[in-house]
Amino acid sequence: MGFFIRWICAFALLAATFNPTKYNYVQWVRSYGGMNISIAVLTGLLLLIGYIIYLRATLRSIGGFGMVLVLALVGAGIWVLYDLGILRLEDPSMNVWLGLGALSFVLAIGLSWSIVRRALSGQADVDDVDA
Repeated sequence: MGFFIRWICAFALLAATFNPTKYNYVQWVRSYGGMNISIAVLTGLLLLIGYIIYLRATLRSIGGFGMVLVLALVGAGIWVLYDLGILRLEDPSMNVWLGLGALSFVLAIGLSWSIVRRALSGQADVDDVDA
């Protein structure tokens, strides 16, 4: 359940920043950000803090190569679903949602990896040791 919550939070962060609907930070700033600069800056900083938390944890736990491997695994899964005819990629907005899902999965894996590694190996990371 913890991984699912991390995945939903990563997806919410990415979707709040950009998605194919008109309800996202990028579109809002383009349309109304000039009228509400202080709110645009505050919201942008909050999103930036979320990205720093997720990206720092992901880079520390699985690194850049691990991020590429997880993204490749997700891409291969999408490819299989496409080849089996389960998934159609003609709709550009659906492709954006798939991309958001794939990127959020990478971030959720990165945030959860230390917990998974400790459960599998029984070894704690240096950051996980209680004093």
